[in-house]
Amino acid sequence: MRRFLLLLTVGFHFLGFAQEQKSPTFSSLDINYFTGNIALHNDDILHLITGHPEGVIVSWNKKTFGQNVWEQRYNYPDYGVSFSYQDLKNEFLGSNYALYGHYNFYFFNRNLMVRIGQGLAFTTNPYDKETNHKNIAFGSTLMSSTYAMINYKKERLFNKFGFQAGLSLIHYSNANVKAPNTSINSLTLSAGLTYNFDDEDPEYQYDLSDDEPYKEPIKYNFAFRSGVNESDVLGSGQFPFYVVSAYADKRLNRKSAIQFGVDAFFSNFLKELIYYQSVGFPENDIDADTDYKRLGVFVGHELFVNKLSVVTQFGFYAYYPYDFEGRVYQRIGLKRYFGDKWFAAVTLKSHAAKAEAVELGIGIRL
Repeated sequence: MRRFLLLLTVGFHFLGFAQEQKSPTFSSLDINYFTGNIALHNDDILHLITGHPEGVIVSWNKKTFGQNVWEQRYNYPDYGVSFSYQDLKNEFLGSNYALYGHYNFYFFNRNLMVRIGQGLAFTTNPYDKETNHKNIAFGSTLMSSTYAMINYKKERLFNKFGFQAGLSLIHYSNANVKAPNTSINSLTLSAGLTYNFDDEDPEYQYDLSDDEPYKEPIKYNFAFRSGVNESDVLGSGQFPFYVVSAYADKRLNRKSAIQFGVDAFFSNFLKELIYYQSVGFPENDIDADTDYKRLGVFVGHELFVNKLSVVTQFGFYAYYPYDFEGRVYQRIGLKRYFGDKWFAAVTLKSHAAKAEAVELGIGIRL
């Protein structure tokens, strides 16, 4: 709580400085306190739930008013960066600090705000086999983190100050880059203040002339993804993986496209896991020469937001020689386009709530 008060004090000193700035920025700052519970998504983390986590999220938001067409299509969202601090109220978990990029989307006359943030987190007390073996949630100091916030928001209630309150979900995971990794999800209530840097906002522009259906031929995509990960067997080691994907997509409109394609997975951690199972558990009758490769087919959706897009895919392993976490898999992540064809991507591949890998990828859309 003392850290929260310190951050709050620093924030308001920053607000006081900002009041002296005269040039328009069309941006805002919000400071939110939150408290809640760790969700029990896995019975193995029962010993890690000993209190009500609390913390603070400080966010800078760049406001949009329709200067670009995509801003008008998405009801003038904000985008920005967030910093969070969370005390997980458990001696084994410690505290987490995180930095995110985020978007705010607005509904119901801009009184309802939905925020999605993605970034990196630093934990103060990760797993250590000698000094902290009970922290099976965080196997590494650096992790990925996602947070979602839904708030009732009212700006400029008093001069440049406003208020917001609602619910937040905060997720930490290293996506099996290093074991262990049961991850932690916090469900919280949040409330905070908002501050607009400018005396008043400009008018929202609306000049869309695209009522006619958007047409685009079927596009063919080719992507290569890679990274490192580890099985759940502690100390089994980190190994590189490679994913080659080919898929077609068809734009439904200016915002959305549907996808259908295939993935070929070359996961070296599976090769090590198969050998370990064949030697360590002969009663399971696993052949050490079992093929570690997998082939999947998938359907997906792509949501286009400016040069970024959000990808969601659901797949099924058509070739599946070794049983690992089931035949159904999911992928969710972000793509960033460079020009009309090339893109880079960061995606999370999982089996339901069980993450397998963070994939870094490049690709082309023809």
